[in-house]
Amino acid sequence: MKTEDLRFPYDRSAMRELTKASPEWLHFGAGNIFRAFPCALAERMLEEGLTTRGIIAAEGFDREIIERIYRPHDDVSLLVTLCGDGSVKKTPIGSVAESLYVDDSESRLREIFVSPSLHLVTFTITEKGYVVPQPIPDLESSPEHAVSFLGKLTHLLYYRYTAGAFPITLLSLDNCSRNGERLRSAVLAYARGWQARGLYIQAFVDYLTDEDRVAFPCSMIDKITPRPDARVAELLSSSGFVDTETVVTEKHTYIAPFVNAEEPQYLVVEDKFPAGRPPLDKVGVIFTDRDTVSLVERMKVSTCLNPLHTALAVFGCLLGYDLINEEMKDKTLSALVNRLGRTEGLPVSADPGIISPEAFLDEVINVRLPNPFMPDTPQRIATDTSQKLSVRFGQTVKEYRSRGLSLDSLTAVPLVYAGWCRYLLAVDDEGKSFTPSSDPRLEEVSEHLSGIKVGEPLGQAAAEEALRPILSDVTIFGLDITETELFPRVAAYFADMTKGPGAVRGTLEAALASAT
Repeated sequence: MKTEDLRFPYDRSAMRELTKASPEWLHFGAGNIFRAFPCALAERMLEEGLTTRGIIAAEGFDREIIERIYRPHDDVSLLVTLCGDGSVKKTPIGSVAESLYVDDSESRLREIFVSPSLHLVTFTITEKGYVVPQPIPDLESSPEHAVSFLGKLTHLLYYRYTAGAFPITLLSLDNCSRNGERLRSAVLAYARGWQARGLYIQAFVDYLTDEDRVAFPCSMIDKITPRPDARVAELLSSSGFVDTETVVTEKHTYIAPFVNAEEPQYLVVEDKFPAGRPPLDKVGVIFTDRDTVSLVERMKVSTCLNPLHTALAVFGCLLGYDLINEEMKDKTLSALVNRLGRTEGLPVSADPGIISPEAFLDEVINVRLPNPFMPDTPQRIATDTSQKLSVRFGQTVKEYRSRGLSLDSLTAVPLVYAGWCRYLLAVDDEGKSFTPSSDPRLEEVSEHLSGIKVGEPLGQAAAEEALRPILSDVTIFGLDITETELFPRVAAYFADMTKGPGAVRGTLEAALASAT
């Protein structure tokens, strides 16, 4: 069986024609999490007769995703859900009505944005996608010739404004703190920059800042979606599904005609939709107020999942693991994440009321991370760690300080800080070199440690001197670690971890044993 043989309980041809003619939902970022979660939600709505339209997918980063996966398979994919009990669910996904590459489709995107029927634009463009460079290069040109994705998006909104200032919701589904606020700030930075040059009128900026016409809700999204796995491909092949080849693009995107993902999923969204919204509440999405979304996001990102993931990513790479679930069998790493979540995180965790932090954490530690059928890797999760530390750990440190709690009670957090610095040396615990995962700050930060060699003696003073420029960087950690009592301990752990083969594990074991 091929993707073209997949069947749907609705008229997909009619859905595609209707969606193209009067689009309601456009999505930017056509990668794996999009196909595994938003597309699957749309699929359920179509199958249950809750909607008659699908999604238009637009990719702005990697052209090959569209050219090598979407187009050859008629925008159809297969969702493979890997359950903890070993069962596998295979769901055909046909909810993508049209796929576009942004740089090739500006006129088509303009048609979509000026359509009054469009009421929702969603995004999975990664945390890096919301970073506005300073100064903003696009501002030196006219908006029509914007090069950046955010610049193009802002000008598409301008077309919508000139066509009738129709209401719209722009909803970030990226796994980062206050994602809606980041998206809004980025769009406004471009709009106000061009307005200051006389290229936009003030009324357009007023339109963007009027929440009754243009909304930027915050959301919390949670579903682990690893790269396509060879074992899943073999399983599919053995059952007769032949479209299983994984494509690795020039931009290092791993994508296939299928997407594999875990079963648990959460999507909590601020209920702010001036143009209306699809009946996503009927398929499991929780709508609430911004404060509650923020609490759920803090619970997950700062305590119950993301810090544990980063800890396993850093030490998994150092200790030679290539699967997260295998790390959970390691008594030392299991003890680390249990202490990180239960002992150090939960006491200062946000409680959103709609989801129990204790229950969420239990599911993560006992069900999700150990799932032997989930082929997630520490190398994937280690990507962009410098962009994640401030939220995943800095918030906990800040919360301890704001509550007057002693940072001396923290062991797992400084171990992760030291572990990441040790990871930057690109030598594992056996003394073998490895290639760190991509990170926009990797080269810059690693340079501070260029004089450190694994196996050469490193005293406390030398460790502190080497780490000071890194740990004092507020843009990475969310606060200056060198001004806290954690600094000497992080330096000591780092020095111990560089002593030679086996030093990383030895440091972990000794620190965790002394903390219990």
